[in-house]
Amino acid sequence: MVLLVDVLQILAGLGILYFGGEWLVRGACLLAEKAGVSPLVIGVTIVAAGTSTPELVVSLHAAVVGENDISLGNVVGSNICNIALILGLAAMLAPTRSLPTMTNVHTPLMIGVSVLLMLMMYDGWLSLVDGIILIAGLVAYTLFALWESKRTYTPDASAESVAPGKGMGYALLLVGAGLGLLIVGAKLLVDAAVSLAEAAGVSEAFIGLTIVAVGTSLPELTTSIIAALRKQGDIAVGNIVGSNIFNILGILGVTAVIKPLAMGGITWTDHFVMLGIAVLLLVLLLSGRHQLGRASGAVMLASYLGYMFWLTTYSLAGGN
Repeated sequence: MVLLVDVLQILAGLGILYFGGEWLVRGACLLAEKAGVSPLVIGVTIVAAGTSTPELVVSLHAAVVGENDISLGNVVGSNICNIALILGLAAMLAPTRSLPTMTNVHTPLMIGVSVLLMLMMYDGWLSLVDGIILIAGLVAYTLFALWESKRTYTPDASAESVAPGKGMGYALLLVGAGLGLLIVGAKLLVDAAVSLAEAAGVSEAFIGLTIVAVGTSLPELTTSIIAALRKQGDIAVGNIVGSNIFNILGILGVTAVIKPLAMGGITWTDHFVMLGIAVLLLVLLLSGRHQLGRASGAVMLASYLGYMFWLTTYSLAGGN
């Protein structure tokens, strides 16, 4: 009976996620249009922060109740999943093009933030001071993204409106409703998946790096795939890169301020995979001239499957 309830909960969550992603992408495009900023900056700020809300809630709750490995593993695992699985799937379904700024500025910043986290974790802890530095970095990144967009973006006056006759209020309503549905859908899926995993007797670190990480990344998955299919590459890629930056600077920053995090069962291999996947994205964007084609998507998906194989083997061997 419990298994049936979990399965039904997963199906309900998937349906809610679809509508949430659809509304969020439409609202984000309209919001960029009305505000006179690029879809990219909306993707790396509002959409990224919004779709990362499940990660924030899960990591904070896990840290407060003492589930350190789920708190840290959720972020590390989500960052790996966001690029390798989500962008991989999006590129496989619809080749995705983004602005040169994403390749030349935002993706290198994501790599830099990943390196910063690893340096901070060198002593085995993410401290209160580390958390304050990370939060300051998030504020600086958001202000930089807004400044850069205003400096470089020129709206296309001939472009057809996303929603003719609708204003800023309607755009904000769509964004808010979409985010709300994404959060509800993700929670339903994560709760059901964790229940199934705990019944199977797998470790806390494994749950954090896999099931919880993928589950809390479902808003990014839905949003990026829908954006890619709608030819909104700036939102598809910007959502992922912005979410990864927000996950480290915002989520781990706030969590560390509330309660310092130990390295725990999350290994250096997990951290290096997160960094390596970020570097792989930059290489693929550069080689594809700011486009992720199906071949790039296949490479990213293969890297995710390889990591999952290693993690499962390591966990079964008693590593975590």
